[in-house]
Amino acid sequence: MPSSHSRPIAVLFDLDGTLVDTIQLLLESVQYAFRDHAASGRRVPSQADWIAGIGTPLVTQLRPYVDDDAELAALVAGYRVYQGQHHDRLTRCYASTPDVVAALKARGHPLGIVTSKADEIARRSLAHVGLLEMMDVIVGADSTTRHKPDAEPVRLALQRLGYGPREAIFVGDSPHDVNAGNAAGVVTVAALWGPFDRTTLDAARPTHVIASITDLPALVERIQGS
Repeated sequence: MPSSHSRPIAVLFDLDGTLVDTIQLLLESVQYAFRDHAASGRRVPSQADWIAGIGTPLVTQLRPYVDDDAELAALVAGYRVYQGQHHDRLTRCYASTPDVVAALKARGHPLGIVTSKADEIARRSLAHVGLLEMMDVIVGADSTTRHKPDAEPVRLALQRLGYGPREAIFVGDSPHDVNAGNAAGVVTVAALWGPFDRTTLDAARPTHVIASITDLPALVERIQGS
């Protein structure tokens, strides 16, 4: 059956929890940042609280726990110190990810990253795992004024690629990813290998759900031909 798409569809990815497993790094970094808060008995995010916010910018996650901008800046600085020192040790690709990304690239699909991670650290993560050169566009937290679950980051990635919403899919592990993709009008694919469970992801109403990144090429092919 001939494809209804005149060119290979664009495949956008979230980064943390989707292409790279950095969950332990994120949790250890926030524990380090809040070490003084914990010692003084002040409120600190639980592991469940922090995981629930993964997919949104760091500042957004931290703000409920501070009284002013100076305190916020100190927490961000502490987080960045630990993240920078331990990044390479605690950043790795999920199994089969490089092969899947390479296969999609070889088929001519434009590839992009839409992440709430700062642009610089996103590039560092991609370079560390060997995926940076495969990406045609990277939209991080510094690229937009509004962030996931808002549609703006997804729309900016499409604009930079010269693609419309009906020519793209967005793969992510969090409800924030699904909500952003849905708001942008793209096909959304929820990834079950990240820290969010099926019930949480289903509540965001993704177009598709996959259990392994190895399921993605066949799904992309079906969408391409639909």
